[in-house]
Amino acid sequence: MNVTLDKTDNVSGVLTISLVEEDYQAEVKKQLAALGRRRPIKGFRPGHVPASLLMKHYGGQVTAEVVDDIVSRELYNYIHNNNLDLLGEPMLSKDTKVDMMYEKDFAFKFELGFAPEFDIKLDKRVKVPYYNIEVSKEMVDDQDSAYKKRFGTQVPGEESTEDALIRGTLVELNEDGSVKDGGISVERTIVSPKYLKDEDEKKKLIGLKVNDEVVINPYKGAGGNITELAAMLAVDKDQADVKSDFNFKVDEILVNKDAEHGQEFYDMVFGKDVAKTEDEYYEKVKEMLAGQLKSDSNYRFTIDAEKVLVKKVGDLELPDEFLKRYLTSINKETEPTKIEEEYPRTREEIVWQLIKEKVAKNYDVKIEKEDQMRLAKIYAAQQFAQYGIGNVPEETLERYASDIMENKDYAKEINRRAFEDKVFATIRDNVSLTEKTVTVEEFNKLFEEKK
Repeated sequence: MNVTLDKTDNVSGVLTISLVEEDYQAEVKKQLAALGRRRPIKGFRPGHVPASLLMKHYGGQVTAEVVDDIVSRELYNYIHNNNLDLLGEPMLSKDTKVDMMYEKDFAFKFELGFAPEFDIKLDKRVKVPYYNIEVSKEMVDDQDSAYKKRFGTQVPGEESTEDALIRGTLVELNEDGSVKDGGISVERTIVSPKYLKDEDEKKKLIGLKVNDEVVINPYKGAGGNITELAAMLAVDKDQADVKSDFNFKVDEILVNKDAEHGQEFYDMVFGKDVAKTEDEYYEKVKEMLAGQLKSDSNYRFTIDAEKVLVKKVGDLELPDEFLKRYLTSINKETEPTKIEEEYPRTREEIVWQLIKEKVAKNYDVKIEKEDQMRLAKIYAAQQFAQYGIGNVPEETLERYASDIMENKDYAKEINRRAFEDKVFATIRDNVSLTEKTVTVEEFNKLFEEKK
């Protein structure tokens, strides 16, 4: 057996694995003998089938399997033992022509694409912008208003508003506006203008008072959604496809009343006794917003760090033609012209991934269990938040985080995020940050600029 590597340029090459009959013959005989014991041929006892007959029946298949195993093993061993840093996976060359039936000696050629050799040093001479977003009074006031509405209550109101709940009686009408005999009639149904799909129907329900009557069309209001219509009319779904007008008499109006500042409100927002005065409450609101904005600042840092480090590394040589062929081979449903069209962006992503991996290698970045659990707890907290549950106890988050890490898909994404986080933390620690405080508006304008 002979394994040779011929580099066609700095980042491309062909690995050839050549086999002669002696390289695989003994293993083929061994496999055929085992097969003869498992699958006896008629007229012969298990284990007593002549080798020539086994070869006739199964030789081609077994030879192909044995040769494939040997070639795969030699390919892996050569790459591993020679520390080849590859992009993509080895691809069997179109030049490889193998006939297992009539040939005894084989040559398998694999196209390889190599990662370019480069290095990157981080020091304080490398400057990366970092934008701190100012928490304005308006932002604090808006968040305060949102909390007041979120933790508010519903109270009887004199006049309906868009977000009011209106309880009343619906009675089905004929086309001439008279009450329909045997039609649908439902008492104490609840309608909220806010959730109606049709604007005209919504307007009819705003500004009403108790005992007012108005003609509405529930079918239009629900946008034809049979499930919502069935709930409004208190009927089964198979009876809800009703397009008639209805008379709606208002019996009760419930409007939202914002929560008021006080210890009970502060506890609902941040947990018991976290804030005990209005000043402490506002400070906590500001801290919470600053934390959210910090995530935005860090995200922007990743964009600017990429720009700075890509520029510092310069133009890297990649096996472009190999990579295009490789991407075509693994995306068989995508047109080659589409891959060609998208390749410039793909190339940028490959270069940036190589730079991140180089930083990780140079600065010994490793993903620890605590890194995984930190992100898993964030995922868990986000899931609770979707159901309006905040301030989840730490032990509950720990339990849910452990469950999340049992899911392979989640675990893979968490590991990717943990790697990214630690790489960017390493970059932040080793470069100079050119910090600037900006308003939200100024920060958002940064994303309007060309990357």
